[in-house]
Amino acid sequence: MLKDTLIKIFKNDLNKLKHEITCYKNEANLWIIEKEVSNSAGNLCLHIIGNLNHFIGSVLGNTRYIRKRDLEFSLKNVSKLDLIKQIDDTIKVVEDTLNRLSINDLEKQYPITVYKEPMTTEYFLTYLTTHLVYHLGQITYHRRLLDS
Repeated sequence: MLKDTLIKIFKNDLNKLKHEITCYKNEANLWIIEKEVSNSAGNLCLHIIGNLNHFIGSVLGNTRYIRKRDLEFSLKNVSKLDLIKQIDDTIKVVEDTLNRLSINDLEKQYPITVYKEPMTTEYFLTYLTTHLVYHLGQITYHRRLLDS
């Protein structure tokens, strides 16, 4: 079932995100911006957390999470431990919310318009997995290039 697949993908990639954050040898390097690298790994991590808590937790799960997107890119020096806790909390929100969805819910139109066109919840959740892995890849390269 697609729902189980989505849960597995989100959990797997969020756990990879935790691994990447943990692998930083120097915690301060999470926040480096250098040359044409415009976002730090720490800020990309906060962005992933905010994105999933908003679009899955709040919109689909009614968690009442209030997104502060500007802070996802402006906060600095959040500790590794705090980032990892936020990732763990996000895994729980994503898993709990998706477990409550039915096949019918996935086929319905996503409750808010995101990209100027209506889309199904199934389509948007699939998109969110690619958004997560895109930024996860950026974080992986950030660590390999700037945490030496």
